[in-house]
Order: sequence, then structure tokens, then C-alpha cells
Amino acid sequence: MHFTSVEFYSIIIYMNAIEVFQDWLDDYLNFEHNPKKDIFWLDTIDFLCKRFNNPQDYAPCVHVAGSKGKGSVSKMIASIISEAGYSVGLYSSPHITDFRERITNANGFFEEEIYEKAIKELVPNIESIINLPADRPITWFELVTLYAFLCFRQAKVDWSVFEVGLGGRLDTTNVLRPKLCCITPIELEHTEFLGDTLEKIAAEKAGIIKNCTPVVISRQQTEAVKIVFREKAITRHAPYYFVDELISKATYSFNEHTKRMKVHYESEIFNRPIETEMKLLGKMQAQNAAMAAIAARKLFPNLDESIIEKGLAKATLPGRFEIIEKLKGYENIPFIILDGAHTCNSISLTLDTFNKLYDNKKANLLFACAADKDIKDISRLFKYRFHKVFLTIPGTIKHSNLNQAEECFKEAGLQFSSNKDYKNMIKMALEESAKDNTLLLVTGSFYLLAEFKKLLGLY
Repeated sequence: MHFTSVEFYSIIIYMNAIEVFQDWLDDYLNFEHNPKKDIFWLDTIDFLCKRFNNPQDYAPCVHVAGSKGKGSVSKMIASIISEAGYSVGLYSSPHITDFRERITNANGFFEEEIYEKAIKELVPNIESIINLPADRPITWFELVTLYAFLCFRQAKVDWSVFEVGLGGRLDTTNVLRPKLCCITPIELEHTEFLGDTLEKIAAEKAGIIKNCTPVVISRQQTEAVKIVFREKAITRHAPYYFVDELISKATYSFNEHTKRMKVHYESEIFNRPIETEMKLLGKMQAQNAAMAAIAARKLFPNLDESIIEKGLAKATLPGRFEIIEKLKGYENIPFIILDGAHTCNSISLTLDTFNKLYDNKKANLLFACAADKDIKDISRLFKYRFHKVFLTIPGTIKHSNLNQAEECFKEAGLQFSSNKDYKNMIKMALEESAKDNTLLLVTGSFYLLAEFKKLLGLY
């Protein structure tokens, strides 16, 4: 869908600007539909940023990479900076029900005018481009990242926080010049693009480390991964801080009644212990909060501990152990838990939180994942815990291999119902859970969560 400037302005007068913009963006869904290695480079985004007078440099920023938890860490840091009195732009992915979830302030959406002004600035300018570097097609994610830069400039934010999309070294966001970087835990993911070992993937993530720019690094699976980050930081003369080395004491506990998690951290970088109750739940979120607290203190050395605590307490994200009670039409289901975990380790952590909150309570599972996930090991995690299991695909955007999932669930000794009709399987999982007065866990993909919410009108 291509427009002249006059056509575009005319259309958005009569239609929702974001919807028109999304339709326009769909023409650039090349990597999503046809993933390939050679689509990653920074030449195009660099070219585009220069064309728009470098909007990525408008405000000081934080850059967050990693395999798991980077979205939560980004939101927590943005929440703390906002609590300190600054306006903050937050760029994260994926969105679940509303495209604008990718580009927000610390507390929610910007005013509609901000999104519309950025669209009017972006689309006609892109449409007027004749020659791109090496005639390489622009990707969807490059345009969305550029759009975020423009939105934040339109909003005149004081700070911005950016979550890396894929990898780090060649990710579109890596044109940023941040004041601080964060790297969350590394897992085997996207191995066809990032490498087939933790060390190779870590090397790609380490690509966000900039010269003389502090980097905060979370607990890692192996010492070899820590060495990769340490050596890169030393090479770049970047001060580096490992969270597990700075935090001398860390505890967390759940309150089943309030559905909150109490966290307690002690470190020599704080004047007193950090202690607060969070809406985000789970062992992983406790680790994320420790990282966010350290990052905030490194950004603002004189920041009062109470600001950090309030920021962590206010942080929320859809699809991260999101608890739904008394869903209309399915009131007999005690709780529905939506979690976008999609790696073996992250799903293991989700199940750990699930069992701590709902130990021995009868539960059903609705699961779907993309084709590139480690379904064999993931399927084993569900053994013995769930009464009924429902398998499907996570919508139509991501390629999924349901036959492979079925084989792996069979090998794991699990009985299940399975169908590619994901809408029908969502309804079946809900109906069966309501009939049995049973908890329902929905996990494996943010795209599944998106379809679940869209089908039920949960916005």
C-alpha cells in the first residue's frame, strides 16, 4: 500500500491513523515472512536516521539487550526514571493487542496527536525515497524503530529506554548512543541468526556495548558467557557491573491474596536496602528488578532509594504472568494466567511461579509456539502438572510446526487435544476449564496471547 503525500493526508483525515499506518507497514513484512541471515545490517537505519535529522539522538537513552527479561527490565527502568520526575519514552516488543504498546511513555500511551504527527512525518518521506543503500529493501522493524525515534522527538521526552529486537550487534536499535546499557540473561535462541552456542549469542548481544559507556549485566548461565561480556567491555573501555556481584542479599516472596511479590535487595551501592511490593511476579522478575535498581543508581548516583522502590512497584507489562479473574462468560475459571514465555528456561521459571502461587491446584494448559523454539525440552516441563493440555499454533504471523509439537508432547508422555484452528482451541480450553472449575495457563508465545486477547475482547 503506497501513497503520495496528498493521498496519505486525505486518508488519515477519515480513518484511524494508526490503522492506516499498520496497513502501510504490512508491505514491509519481509523478514517476518521470509527470515534470512543477510537481512541484518545497520546501513539502512543509519541512512534513514540521517534523512530524518538523527531523531535517535534527541534524548539520552538506555539500551537493553538479552534473551529473557529485557522487556521487563526496560519497563522497570522507564518507571523509575519517570518516578524521578522525567518524561520517558519506552520502546519494546512485541505488542499484544495494540500496536502502540511498542511505543509508549512510562505510564501508557502518548496522546494520539504524537502518533499522528510522527506518522505524517514518516510515511511521505519514506515514499519519496528512490535509492536505498545497495538497493536493499527496508524492513518492517527498521520502520517501526524509526517511528519510535520520531514519536519520542515529537513528544519531547527527557529520556528514552530501548529494548533490542533481535541480537544486538546488528539490531536496528544499535544506532543509539546510550548513557547506559543493560544485558539480561543469555539463552539459546534464534540460533540460525545469532549462533549455536551461548558464547556466540553472547558475542552478538555484547555488540551493544559502546566505548566508555557503563553496562550492567545480569546473572548468566556460565562463566564463559560472563567472560565474553567482560572482555568486550574491557576492549571498549566500558565500566561493567555484574548484578550478582553487586547484590549481597536478595529475597522475594509471593502474596497469594494481593497477587504481588515482595522483593528485598542489599548492596553497597545503596544507602539502605531496597524493599518494595511489585505487580510483576516471579523469580525472573525479582532478578530483573535488581538489575533495574542498579541501572537506575548508576544513571543517577544520588537517586533516593524510595524513588527506585516506587518505580519498581508501579511497573506492569501485559503478558508477563498476567492474572485474569472472573472472565465474562467463563466465571467458573478461578484464574487465567497469560505468560509469553517461549524458551525452555523462561517457561521453567513461569511454572515455578505458577506452582508457588497455585501449588496442587488443578490446572489446564493452552500452549503454542513458533517453529524455532526448543519444543522437545519445553514439552517435558509440562509432564505431571496439567489435567488437560490443548495444543495449537500461535496465530498466522509466526511460522509454527504443530506436527513437531505433537510428536514432542507424545514423546514426553502427555495426552492432549490439538488443532491448527487456534480460535477453536482457545474456546475449547476455556470451555473445558470452566466446566471443571480449573485454572488455565496460556503460554508459549506472545502471539498466542495476542490471539487469546483479541478473541475475547481483552484490551
